[in-house]
Amino acid sequence: MSVSEIEINQFESSVPNPKLQLSTTGKILIGVTGGVALGLTVICAPFVSPALRKFCLPYIPATNEQLSNILSALRGRKGTLLDLGSGDGRIVIEAAKNKFVSDGVELNPWLVLYSRFSALKNGLGSQTKFFRRDLWKYDVSKYDNIVIFGVEQMMADLEKKFLKECKPECNIIACRFPLPNLRPTRTVGHGIDTVWIYDIRDS
Repeated sequence: MSVSEIEINQFESSVPNPKLQLSTTGKILIGVTGGVALGLTVICAPFVSPALRKFCLPYIPATNEQLSNILSALRGRKGTLLDLGSGDGRIVIEAAKNKFVSDGVELNPWLVLYSRFSALKNGLGSQTKFFRRDLWKYDVSKYDNIVIFGVEQMMADLEKKFLKECKPECNIIACRFPLPNLRPTRTVGHGIDTVWIYDIRDS
């Protein structure tokens, strides 16, 4: 091998291999992309998974008018309150501000954590509890007041659950859709913000 060939080989070996660089960069990009995708899946799954169940109960925050109507429906009531499908915890927190011992049941773990943080932030940690539970499996028998933001397809089954489990003096507040067979003692509001109040004693 001549001197010039040796010099050329030494020069080529000193130049970075673009294929090697691309391969390393590609692996890094794949790793980062995969990590982001996994993170988004973990965060989004609790919000998407309700659509895969028999009854889809999506997270839709209560409007200010709905919240006002619920508090109006609770006027003159006292004791314990349960929000089935409590979402961001607003109803539970507002009820606690009005002297109710309030619980929320929610399947989405991120919303449960957010609700607990909001309750602590409002100084209501001792008056509220949030449980990550399936509302169909949660025992509602100890509560004096129950709030539910349901969808039309689930109201008949909810009605059966209430009639089976609720104590006689329990007050049911249904939002967005009424219970199909029970007659409400009164209604508050109109349109999408309507709430229907039911007294189990009258059922």
